[in-house]
Parts: sequence; C-alpha cells; structure tokens
Amino acid sequence: QVLLVEFGGGLVQAGGSLRLSCAASARPFCSYVMAWFRQAPGKGREFVAAISWSTGSAYYANSVKDRFTTSRDSAKNTVFLQKNSLKPEDTAVYYCAARRSLVLVTTQKYDYWGQGTQVTVSS
Repeated sequence: QVLLVEFGGGLVQAGGSLRLSCAASARPFCSYVMAWFRQAPGKGREFVAAISWSTGSAYYANSVKDRFTTSRDSAKNTVFLQKNSLKPEDTAVYYCAARRSLVLVTTQKYDYWGQGTQVTVSS
C-alpha cells in the first residue's frame, strides 16, 4: 500500500509558476511509475506527466510540454511537478498517482492516487 499526498496547490496569475509536491508514505519500488493527472471543472481527468522512479525518464502531454517539469527526490520519497508559464486553462485539481510498471503509462490505470490539490490560474 502506497499513500500519496499532494501539496502546493493554490491561486496564481497567468504567466506565473507553481510547484506541486507528492509525498509517498513508503518508498516506491524501483519498478514504479509516478504520474500527474488533472481534472478541470466539468471535464474528465487527463494525463499531464509521468516519470520513472528508477531512471527519472519522463513523458509529458503536449499541452504542458516545455512548460511543466516532473522530477523525483528518492531521499524524500517525493515527486514534484514544476509548472511555469501557467495559463487559465491549467486550472484544475491535480492528482498524483503510482503504479508498478516498467514503461511510462499515460492512461488512468494507476493503483494508488492522492486526494488532489486545487490549482487556479487567474487571467
């Protein structure tokens, strides 16, 4: 069982930056993939980014590529999502997720989910 807790949401102006953190209650195994998803009001949950815990390799949705960066700190059991050049359309509840996988997974087939953190970008 891996419990995930997100931190760092809030209100930011368009063009600003925000960093989300996702703390895991236990050290994910090397074969785990961590991911970020988001759900905007009235829309379905969509993939944002994924990172391999063991290699650090990452993959991003086209909508956030070159603006968002995900990373992990093994010593702190924490994954980060650095978000720059934020746009109003980035407003959503952001979730982190984890699953055992050797490849980066962009679907919602993750075993563990955080409770989500609200990010609001004002224009």
